[in-house]
Amino acid sequence: MATDANQGTWLTQEAYDRLKSELDELIAHRPLMAAEINARREEGDLKENGGYHAARDEQGKQEARIRQLEDLLRNAKVGEAKDSDEIQIGTVVTIAFDGDPDDTEKFLLGSREIAATTELTVYSPDSALGSAILGHKVGDTVAYRTPKDLQISVKIIDAEKFLG
Repeated sequence: MATDANQGTWLTQEAYDRLKSELDELIAHRPLMAAEINARREEGDLKENGGYHAARDEQGKQEARIRQLEDLLRNAKVGEAKDSDEIQIGTVVTIAFDGDPDDTEKFLLGSREIAATTELTVYSPDSALGSAILGHKVGDTVAYRTPKDLQISVKIIDAEKFLG
């Protein structure tokens, strides 16, 4: 996730609203989940009651997602990306691999929560590529190591503020 201990996760207003809506829906669904578990419990022996165990597993997943969303939204920084010459969270970046102007990629540097609000590929600033370009400027060439320990060089061709 695109986080900083002092900044939290950067989200557009659209992404924040979508996640808040999901949280509200999950919380509203709690009584239905409890009723489902109670109905399954009434079916008999809990040791061999697959429906009961499936309902409990689903409840656990929902509660985990609720906690995740509450934490994320509590610490989120909502708004537009800042204007800056440097690559930062919320920047749409175009790079050329190994300096080849024909081998380019355009992506958003941000959190996975924003991915549902854009058709752009989203790279985390914590990823190898994201951390390598963070803080650099258009025209800079940076190198990073992939998880398979390959070194890749990219040139930053363009950077613009993400507008949503």
